Amino acid sequence: MIYSTATVPVNPPGETPLTRAQAWRGLVLKARDARQFLPPGLWTRCEVTEESATHIVREATIGGVELREIIAFEPGAKMTFFQATGPREGAIVNELFEDEGGALQLRFYCYLGLRGKAPGGPEEQAEQAQFDGDKGYKAALLSTLKRTRALLAEGAL
Repeated sequence: MIYSTATVPVNPPGETPLTRAQAWRGLVLKARDARQFLPPGLWTRCEVTEESATHIVREATIGGVELREIIAFEPGAKMTFFQATGPREGAIVNELFEDEGGALQLRFYCYLGLRGKAPGGPEEQAEQAQFDGDKGYKAALLSTLKRTRALLAEGAL
């Protein structure tokens, strides 16, 4: 089983502050189409095939791998990604919350397995290292906030 977590402040010193609503809007835009939020070429396709007030279903190509995800929303607070098809199974969560000092934080955490691979095997260990590495999910959180600020500056948020 793969478990990874990362938390970053939404409003670190020196950055344009984001409200909870603005940060949430950025997360929703990323859920709808992550291509503009992540490194170029990683996501080559992202299409919403179903949506409601509580969830969306998207089909995507990430690193050459086709997958289908169901993304459940707890508006303003949390979204949970379930891979219905693709190499992984389990849940990935993005959550906005205030820390004990009242500062807005963005947290990622996941519990995942790899379909058809031995639990704890070399493939899972490699995924774990990737998630926890310098280019893992902490970097994805930071790039999401950076792109959200850019959209705000462009008047597109």
